[in-house]
Amino acid sequence: MKALIIYDSQYGNTEKIANAIGTTLGAALGAALGLQVETILVRDARLEQLVGLDLLIVGAPTQRFRTTEAMLGFLRSIPADRLKGVRVAAFDTRLSLNDIASSAFRFIVKTGGFAAKHILDRLKKCGGDPILPPEGFLVKDMEGPLVDGELERAAEWARRIIAAR
Repeated sequence: MKALIIYDSQYGNTEKIANAIGTTLGAALGAALGLQVETILVRDARLEQLVGLDLLIVGAPTQRFRTTEAMLGFLRSIPADRLKGVRVAAFDTRLSLNDIASSAFRFIVKTGGFAAKHILDRLKKCGGDPILPPEGFLVKDMEGPLVDGELERAAEWARRIIAAR
């Protein structure tokens, strides 16, 4: 079984989440099922790495209601049906709506959405089979750090992925 986690990170927070997910997947399934888990930054990702995958997890920070330009470019480069038969999941890092002081801006954010939903929509267009709904992990400020307990929550989300596969 082969799993790939592709992430983008601006301030290191999304990278920490991706690594927590990868470590949990590897520890839980690596030895037992021979699961090969690789975690890579999107700028190092190549389309060839999508061949033979059983599980693809993609994550990025939310910027202007969507993912980063680097991640968006990679997602757009995936040919239709390339992910057929691949289980997929998406996550992002984001501010909590409660941390946005302006009610008008909070409404705009709620309406515009977060990166994980857009990532998962793109993965589905490429043939991916969603394993869980998109997930958001919280940062305290635009540059972080992560809210306390988010790394543990990322590990728990990875265990839910294991249970759902």
